[in-house]
Amino acid sequence: MKYYIIAGEASGDLHGANLMKQLYKQDTKADIRFWGGDLMKNIGGTIVSHYKERSFMGFFEVLMNLSKVLGFIKFCKKDIVQFKPDVIVFIDNSGFNLRVAKWAKKQGFRTNYYISPQVWASRASRVKEIKRDIDTMFVILPFEKDFYKKYGYEVNFVGHPLIDGIADRKQVSFTTFKKEHNLNDKPIIALLPGSRKQEITKMLSVMLFLIDDFSEYQFVVAGAPSQELSFYQNIIRNKKVAFINNKTYDLLSVSYAAIVASGTATLETALFKVPQVVCYKGSTISYQIAKRIITLKFISLVNLIMDKEVVKELIQNEFNSKNLKLELTKIIDKSFREKLFLEYFELESKLGGKGASKKVAKQIVSNLK
Repeated sequence: MKYYIIAGEASGDLHGANLMKQLYKQDTKADIRFWGGDLMKNIGGTIVSHYKERSFMGFFEVLMNLSKVLGFIKFCKKDIVQFKPDVIVFIDNSGFNLRVAKWAKKQGFRTNYYISPQVWASRASRVKEIKRDIDTMFVILPFEKDFYKKYGYEVNFVGHPLIDGIADRKQVSFTTFKKEHNLNDKPIIALLPGSRKQEITKMLSVMLFLIDDFSEYQFVVAGAPSQELSFYQNIIRNKKVAFINNKTYDLLSVSYAAIVASGTATLETALFKVPQVVCYKGSTISYQIAKRIITLKFISLVNLIMDKEVVKELIQNEFNSKNLKLELTKIIDKSFREKLFLEYFELESKLGGKGASKKVAKQIVSNLK
C-alpha cells in the first residue's frame, strides 16, 4: 500500500516516526512518502519537505509568509497527484493540513487524521469541515472523543503516543548525563523555550534572568533540532548556562524542575514527573487575535486534561522575570512537589496507556484491506 503522511514541527515528526515504524510492521510492502523531519527520515520512506522550511508561528507570522505557505500547499497537491497514495495521513498541523484535506477529499483520496486539530480550543465550527473532509479521525486526548460526539462525529481515542516514546527510550543516569555534557553536581533546572525562532527569542531571554538568583542549581537549555547552535548563542551570550541540543528527554529525566514553553513539552515534562512553570509570549498582534478566539481556561495540556490548574501558567505580560522567580521558588519547595507528583500520576492514568501508534497503524492498514 502507498501512504502519504504530512507532519509539521518537531512533535509531528516524533509522532510521524513512531507511526511509520508501526506501519512498516503492519504492512511489510508499505511505500511511504512524507512531509516531516529527521526522525521520520531515519525510519525510511521518501521525504518531500522538511518541517524546518515551514516553521511559522502565530497569525501575524503566517500572514507575513502567506505566499510561501500557499506555495507549499500547491506543491503538496501536485506531489500527491503524482504519488497516487492509497491513504493520506495528516498529523496535527491544522492550518496546513485542513486545507490540503479539503482538496484531497474532493479528489477522491482516502483521508485519515492522527492527532486532532485543536478545534476544542477555538473555532469549533471547523468540526463541520472535518466531518466532511476526514474519513477517520484518531484522537490522543481523553476529552476529545466526547467533544466530537457532541457534533455527531465518532472518533477513535487511541491514547497518547508520548507514553510510548517515554517508556521505550533508553534510560540515562544523572552521573552518565553529567559526564557526557560536562555538567557539575548541582540539581538541574531545564529551560525549554520552544522550537520556533519567534518563541525562543521572546522566552529564553526572560528565562535566563533566573540564573543569578538560583546559584545552587545549574541551568540547562534544551535546544530544538530545528535550530542551529549559533542562533541560541546570540541569545545566551555570556550567561552561565549549559546548552544541550536534541536531548530533551534525557535532560528531563534528570531534571529537578523546568521552565517550559506552552505546547507538547508541558505534557512531556509532566510525564517525566518534573515540576514546571508553563510560559507563553507571542507577538502583540498574534496574542490579541488568539485572546479573542480561544475559549479555553488554560493553555497547557496538563491543566486542560486535568481540568484544573495543576501547573502555573505565565501568559504574555505575566511572563516576566519577577513572576518567573516567584513561581520557580514555589516548585522547588518539597511540600509543593509531593502534592504535584500525585497530580502527575493521575494525569498519566487519564491518558490511556501504551500503544497509540500501533493502534493507529493497525486500523489504517485494516481499513485499506
